[in-house]
Amino acid sequence: MNLSAASIAPTTRPLVDRYGRHISYLRISVTDRCDFRCVYCMAENMTFLPKKDVLSFEEIETIATAFVARGVNKIRLTGGEPLVRKDILDLVRSLGRHIGHGLDELTITTNGSQLSKHAGFLADAGVRRLNVSLDTLDSDRFAAITRRGRLADVMAGIDAAQAAGLAVKINMVAMAGVNDDEIEPMMAWAHGRGMGLTLIEGMPLGEVGIDRVDSYLPLKELHDRLAQRYTLEKLDQRTGGPARYVRVAETGGVLGFITPMSHNFCESCNRVRLTATGQLFMCLGQDDQVNLRDALRDEGMDGLDAALDRAMLLKPKGHDFVIDRARPQPALGRHMSVTGG
Repeated sequence: MNLSAASIAPTTRPLVDRYGRHISYLRISVTDRCDFRCVYCMAENMTFLPKKDVLSFEEIETIATAFVARGVNKIRLTGGEPLVRKDILDLVRSLGRHIGHGLDELTITTNGSQLSKHAGFLADAGVRRLNVSLDTLDSDRFAAITRRGRLADVMAGIDAAQAAGLAVKINMVAMAGVNDDEIEPMMAWAHGRGMGLTLIEGMPLGEVGIDRVDSYLPLKELHDRLAQRYTLEKLDQRTGGPARYVRVAETGGVLGFITPMSHNFCESCNRVRLTATGQLFMCLGQDDQVNLRDALRDEGMDGLDAALDRAMLLKPKGHDFVIDRARPQPALGRHMSVTGG
């Protein structure tokens, strides 16, 4: 197969599911590999995919082009850790050519470990903002949560990203008894550096290294507690994803809440997720999937287009996440790193 973006003439019908939701946001996991082993995301001893099973950059570009032609205007690259994939900047440059030609934004979610050496190149390739996953400002706690990361590397990456002109938002998984005492200090630090902070509830995906029931922190309750100390002004701001945002009057910064457990956001879901092996998941919390890799390899663009239509019929109304002692097992055996969150 030798497909180039120039040779593709995909269908331009919009992607609309059975519930009338327009799909405008594609998350692409470029690798399941990561240089961290965060306790809420992965098991300590992970088995990763054979490289031969992973989509080539050419295939990712071809699939992304088909999505853009059918109305997707935002693409986010995720992992695992996307910046550990060899020659990742080649893919970023290739996808960046779609900006202004159907694609409004190309963004990245990263753990920040490789960011100091890549930030300038990402900015040159058309990336304007990125999310950095960071759950603590304490070096020892950081090492415990990530099992092998160095906080200093992430801080250097954030410095480099801001120096390159990239807008940075911090994503923090809020965990009771783990880092809930750092939420306000993290907010003050992020806002003091001109960065937004988004808090995320833990989700029951895969067997990991943390007790999800004990560590579950409902963000609705946290929001109400913060509202007793801070002036939280509701914002209509949207970044294409599920977060709901407020402005904190006392800091002048933006605080986001992603609440898949305490207040799910399925009614407005505009997202699908492509794994590194070409499986398209229509919902993070369901296992229905469509194999875009085989459709493309076996049937070319017509097969890919038909697979996208099938995917719209399979996209569920919502997820079934539950965290309680009566259901201690994860909702899905799939680790978060497979679909990139």
